[in-house]
Amino acid sequence: MTATHTIVDSKVRHLTDVAHRESRGRRRRGIQDVTLQVGVLVFFIAVWWIVAAAHWVSPQYLPSPASVGKAFLQANTCRDIGDGQTACGEQNYYLWEHLLVSLNRIGVGVALAMVVGLLFGFALGMVRPLRIALSPMLNFVRALPPLGYAGLVIVWVGIGAAAKIWLLFLAAFPPIAISAMQGVSSVSPERLQAAQSMGATRLQIWRYVVLPHSLESIVQGLRLAVGFAWTTVVAAELNNGIPGIGGLAYFSGTRLQTPLTLACVITIGLVAVALDWGIARVGTALVPWKGGG
Repeated sequence: MTATHTIVDSKVRHLTDVAHRESRGRRRRGIQDVTLQVGVLVFFIAVWWIVAAAHWVSPQYLPSPASVGKAFLQANTCRDIGDGQTACGEQNYYLWEHLLVSLNRIGVGVALAMVVGLLFGFALGMVRPLRIALSPMLNFVRALPPLGYAGLVIVWVGIGAAAKIWLLFLAAFPPIAISAMQGVSSVSPERLQAAQSMGATRLQIWRYVVLPHSLESIVQGLRLAVGFAWTTVVAAELNNGIPGIGGLAYFSGTRLQTPLTLACVITIGLVAVALDWGIARVGTALVPWKGGG
């Protein structure tokens, strides 16, 4: 008995040591990855600063990092414009207010796409004839660029908030629907039959077999949908897009306010990275057996 306990304890210590080494290895790789990413970012900013300082490119086309930073600060503060008057932000809104308005539009558009897209995708995934009949149309809608049907949406619903939300919905709907369809249709018949043989009801099969199997695909589809919607925000806000970060980027570009345009573009990019990171972490929490995205 003592020898058995000794062997078990030895194996437990060995497994614990292996787990600790793997954990330290992951932390070390994580630090190395972050260091590399920060180094590339610093290098890029340094090259940008050198090119701008040497005037190899006209400031009208490539303003310096300091000019972009100044434009960003100015867009988020109030300033004296003479005659005792004060201007706050850009186009009567701070930049963060433009950003919040765009995020709200994207949130509504993606939420609607989640509801409709998941129901549509689940239906296509479960009913093969429906999938064969409608999946080509779904791929057709996915392939359309937002600028291609922006004018048509304006004709249908005008230039107000509804047009912008419709554009964002149309950008987010296909990837969500397709991911849900693929997730459901990829469940193996053996799993379904095994659940049925154990007396599972349709609801239980859906909850414990189909949905867990589909979650990873759905999360990936949501990441794509948010990315597509975020890249569509400028197109959605081309007309009557103030307030809105995309509308501000377009408006400042037409007025040759390049530093402000770059400040908007950088903000859009950083928020897109943050959104994708957040969705990936949620996906890891929902589907821990698949690992991080």
